[in-house]
Amino acid sequence: MADTLDIGFLADDTLGAARKLLGVEIITCIDGVKTSGFITEVEAYLGVDDRAAHTFGGRKNKKNSMMFNDFGHLYVYTMHGHHCMNILTKDKAHPEGILIRGIEPHAGREIMVERRGRETGLTDGPGKLTKSLGIRRELHNGMELNNGILTLRPGRIPLEIEETKRIGIDNKKEAVDYPYRFIVKGNPHVSRFRGRPADNNGWK
Repeated sequence: MADTLDIGFLADDTLGAARKLLGVEIITCIDGVKTSGFITEVEAYLGVDDRAAHTFGGRKNKKNSMMFNDFGHLYVYTMHGHHCMNILTKDKAHPEGILIRGIEPHAGREIMVERRGRETGLTDGPGKLTKSLGIRRELHNGMELNNGILTLRPGRIPLEIEETKRIGIDNKKEAVDYPYRFIVKGNPHVSRFRGRPADNNGWK
């Protein structure tokens, strides 16, 4: 596709790449059905030196083995029965990645509603968005991006990016305080959103 996103930036600094992913459109084509959304929320995980990362200390096992791959691959894992999708950065020697935590629905919203069995709260969490997009660990863990099943395209531009602590890692000592979560400020399609949405949902 002519407008497929150049993902070369994923080879560089993971924190910088996380910020650049905000606004990117994720498009899935599962069983001939298209769904998509603009990325609104991400969390960066910095590998062997990040206590909250699955590869902290260089540990490698059956669950996290796909993390030891080059940038531009997916790492999909399950937690409490939910599938969570990470985009790998850097290279095999630096098992780092970016968890996609929220997207704003775009194409195929009716399919998302069918997959989720509800009208609201479709994509404001990592397990919610993968179900809406049709992403599953047993089918998509380890696959390359832009392969016809999951494609990234240039999308929208955030008006302001907000940095916060990551969510759900309360037992990870010093890593609890790292400001490695990035959101489109004022966009309601993020985890634990409170208050009123910004004008145009925080997009330029």
